[in-house]
Amino acid sequence: MRSNARLLLLDRDQVAALLHPDAVLDAVREAFLLHQQRAGRIFPLVREALPGGAVFGIKAGDVPTQGLLGYKAAGFWPANRNAGGDAHQATILLHDPATGRPQCLIDGNAVTTERTAAAGALGLQALARADASRLCVFGTGVQARAQLDYALRALPGLRQVRYLASDARRDSAFEAAFAQRCDIAPGVSADAAVADSDIVITTTPSKTPLFAADAVQPGTHLNAVGADTRGKRELPPRLLERAHLWADDLAQARQVGELQWAPALPAEEIGALLAQAGQRPAHDSITIFDMTGLALQDLTVARMLYRRAVTEGAGSSIAWPW
Repeated sequence: MRSNARLLLLDRDQVAALLHPDAVLDAVREAFLLHQQRAGRIFPLVREALPGGAVFGIKAGDVPTQGLLGYKAAGFWPANRNAGGDAHQATILLHDPATGRPQCLIDGNAVTTERTAAAGALGLQALARADASRLCVFGTGVQARAQLDYALRALPGLRQVRYLASDARRDSAFEAAFAQRCDIAPGVSADAAVADSDIVITTTPSKTPLFAADAVQPGTHLNAVGADTRGKRELPPRLLERAHLWADDLAQARQVGELQWAPALPAEEIGALLAQAGQRPAHDSITIFDMTGLALQDLTVARMLYRRAVTEGAGSSIAWPW
């Protein structure tokens, strides 16, 4: 009944309690497969600079056959750090596609972090060498922690982790978070850490390359996470030309990802590998997964949270008559 309609709200803490890594992995895998099958649609990306150095974006999409429709409004407000807050802010809204009415409003910060890390883990499982044991990560922030956590879950053979903090300092808290799971220490230098790694993960907001192309050895896999806006760049010139390139969405990656710097290069979408429709590169190939984030990832994870919340009686339901 329209007069009895309600809207479910899931705040930060409620979302955190409902986010289970295995369920997130399953939801993100489904998103990539839906995209590969073109059963899920991705609407045009909004990504715009705001005064004061902030960035605002909207990622929207739907899966018509599943009754899934919604969007995430998100961005980056660096000044939030001065107030002790998270610079990344995101809000997700699921709609009933039959009526357009909102179904569930979700704090999207943790969803963004977890779904991105899950995508990275799927990329590692699909493209990294099975014997990979050494990993290098650029950044020690929220996304770097999440990427490393999911990487260690996905590849139990990982033993050594070298990290590069943004200001070249030792990050004791970052080390402590993983000290029981791997040999973790700061890299001596960016190039040395990359050269000594089987896997490289970049999670920074950089607009300039983080290391030299020649440092990347044959057989290395790279998850490029940070470039998600025009002008961002973490990988060096000439590296993409040497590598087998993969993206979550080719059109989007060529617009705002690492592929914006070489949009004419041949590349494939990761969904083909997950659907076993693509060919895994040779053992000694350099592979790159350009991760710009899909609206479908946000929507499949949000739907999982919505269903869990309804089943478990979580969240706050408010009247929303129409």
